[in-house]
Amino acid sequence: MLSVIPLLLVFALGLVVLTVGAHGTLHGSVGIARWAGMSQLAIGLTVVAFGTSCPELSLDVMAALKGETELALGDLIGSNIANVGLILGIAAILCPLHVQMRLLRAEVPIAISASLLVWGLAFDGQLSRQDGILMLAAFILFLGYSYRAARQESARAQAELVEAAPTDVRLGKSTLIMLLGLAGLVLGAQLMVYSAVKMARLWGVSELMVGLTIVAVGTSLPELATAIVAGRRREVDIVFGNVIGSNIFNLLFILALVAVIADVPAPATAIRVDLPVMIAFVIVLVPLMARGMCIQRSEGLLLLAGYVAFVGWQVLTAL
Repeated sequence: MLSVIPLLLVFALGLVVLTVGAHGTLHGSVGIARWAGMSQLAIGLTVVAFGTSCPELSLDVMAALKGETELALGDLIGSNIANVGLILGIAAILCPLHVQMRLLRAEVPIAISASLLVWGLAFDGQLSRQDGILMLAAFILFLGYSYRAARQESARAQAELVEAAPTDVRLGKSTLIMLLGLAGLVLGAQLMVYSAVKMARLWGVSELMVGLTIVAVGTSLPELATAIVAGRRREVDIVFGNVIGSNIFNLLFILALVAVIADVPAPATAIRVDLPVMIAFVIVLVPLMARGMCIQRSEGLLLLAGYVAFVGWQVLTAL
């Protein structure tokens, strides 16, 4: 137990640095977006989603460079499950989330398709460099769609956003804040990868399980903080855009980069259980959102209970 305490402290320090870095990245990124004039949903799906996915990006690319690809896979699957079960669940409990039809017609089906694509590519037991290139190509198509959709959005000035830079922040200052935040993300990621891998080996559990639980929750904190504040302020487009956009970014961009850097082994448990659970969480959003075009507090409790059950099952199977 004593040997674990220093590693927990290193992990906690990395998490703090990562969270501060994510705050700076999000602060600067939204400042740039507001300067350019974008709708809340467009900002949530692109800039905010990218900003809050930066912890996963920095941590998992660093893990891939260190050869810890199983940790990266677990983190990305766990983060996507947490985005829907934990984050949307808590946001809906705080405030019923009204849904735009655009999400049901386009973004949620894209997120489901991305999840199914990754699952299908992993069926041979690994995600190869060729698989990563294919996912990056799909991501470029998503960016093209997002760009066209953003151009169709009104360019009117938006109300102050979650974690947003003040309206008088200039482009240069927002850019500097974003770059400093990215530096914090890289440092925090290094600390978290090091400590998480060491703890996994000490506890005798797989890096996949550590990624699915501890690391996934840690790297999902920026999304959680954004969702809580946005939910309280009734800015639900930010909440939905952030969650759906982050899920797409995590799979088609971050996991793709990891696979390009190094082949990612897909354990049987990931193919049989973890990826199907991730897909199920996204698919269940369709009936929940379509029912009255709103996710109610009771449905938020259902999502949260599902996430708690998944984490509980992971812990029990690791004992």
